[in-house]
Amino acid sequence: MDPDIHGRGLAFPVRLGTTGLNESAGGRKIQESIRIILETQYGERVMRPDFGCNLKRLLFAPNNESTASLARYYVEEGLTRWESRIDLLDVTVTNDDAGAALLIDISYRVRATGAADRLVHPFPLERSL
Repeated sequence: MDPDIHGRGLAFPVRLGTTGLNESAGGRKIQESIRIILETQYGERVMRPDFGCNLKRLLFAPNNESTASLARYYVEEGLTRWESRIDLLDVTVTNDDAGAALLIDISYRVRATGAADRLVHPFPLERSL
């Protein structure tokens, strides 16, 4: 994949390699950028307080249909606003088998190439007693 189309930059999470900080490019860079958006709560970035996704607001919410619907809305809103290299095709949110997390399944198309891809992001919830 062409880094000029998809971008190139520091790998996420930041890690050391044999020649310094690792970089990523291509489709991997887009997936890392999606994860950064999903894992950044509003207000965490001083110079861009509205960057990210409001997903962390649901951390202590019950694992039910309402929480899954809100998670879907937050993910769609965040990715549509902040990741301009993709067209969002579908976001599906389901409970994991243990009931301790939401599984956020994101299907998207890379605008520059038309290639479809998918990312599953687990989002842990506080278990109720």
